[in-house]
Amino acid sequence: MSVNKARYDSYRSELDAVIKNIEHVIVGKKQISELSLVALLAGGHVLLEDVPGVGKTMMVRAIAKSLGLQFNRIQFTPDLLPSDITGVSIFNQKEMNFEFRPGPLMGNVVLADEINRTSPKTQSALLESMEEKSVTIDGHTHILPNPFFVMATQNPIEYEGTYPLPEAQLDRFLLKLNMGYPTPDEEMSILNLMIHDHPIDNLKPVVTSGQLQEMKQKVTEVYVDDTVKKYIIDLVNRTRNHRSIYLGASPRGSLALMKASQALAFIMDRDFVVPDDVKYLAPYVLTHRILLKPEARFEGESAESVVIELLNRVPVPIQKGHHAR
Repeated sequence: MSVNKARYDSYRSELDAVIKNIEHVIVGKKQISELSLVALLAGGHVLLEDVPGVGKTMMVRAIAKSLGLQFNRIQFTPDLLPSDITGVSIFNQKEMNFEFRPGPLMGNVVLADEINRTSPKTQSALLESMEEKSVTIDGHTHILPNPFFVMATQNPIEYEGTYPLPEAQLDRFLLKLNMGYPTPDEEMSILNLMIHDHPIDNLKPVVTSGQLQEMKQKVTEVYVDDTVKKYIIDLVNRTRNHRSIYLGASPRGSLALMKASQALAFIMDRDFVVPDDVKYLAPYVLTHRILLKPEARFEGESAESVVIELLNRVPVPIQKGHHAR
């Protein structure tokens, strides 16, 4: 690093400390921890899709505790109303005016648990908060805490009594991740960790909110060469013209891929993005932003397989150099 290398080394140390802290609770999921930090540093949100019991909720709690941030959990159910999560104005008879009572959405790290179990009306209440970092109630706009980070979970197996997330909602998530089952050795480690008490209860913050905000600002300064931007555009544009895709990724997908790549480069201790950053993140950023044609699904294709096909077909640019700060 050309400027303040010592401070950049401390960023790497702080991020390593967060990941190691999470690993005290979540065993064998370092990649998911890093990708979650990518979304957080890029100002985005995460959709965790996996079967129950693999640690989705604990992952979110561990991130919040490691960063010393306020954690709120919302259990989405069919009878949940938008005001149940955003808050409501209540008339104060003593003061003779309306007071705003904030809902659980007013937190730094919000777990939207089983988000697909609630109605589209309530799901849509998240749209403004995830994009604008605010909620509007009775004509008044309320700014959400900073940072504001949503990690939503959904079960991809059980569909009875669920409401599929609309495309506009999916597009608000920077990354879509899957936890996956642990290996037998990792599961043995989990049993040993839990034999007396839950390690989440003893987790302490290792990074302050101020340090996190500083890192988020530095992520926006990570250099992205025009050749890398063109690579991103080529990838996203191919999703709009692929034979198997009914709806391709929007410009928001291009922006998400660029911002996520900046955050990944920062985590990897670089002040510039390389094409491999884009290639690594593309499946996590793009698969939930495209819709396949029915005939493609019938033939066994998936969004993941199509994105991987595009990554193999789109030429990777060769950078001759990078910008130095």
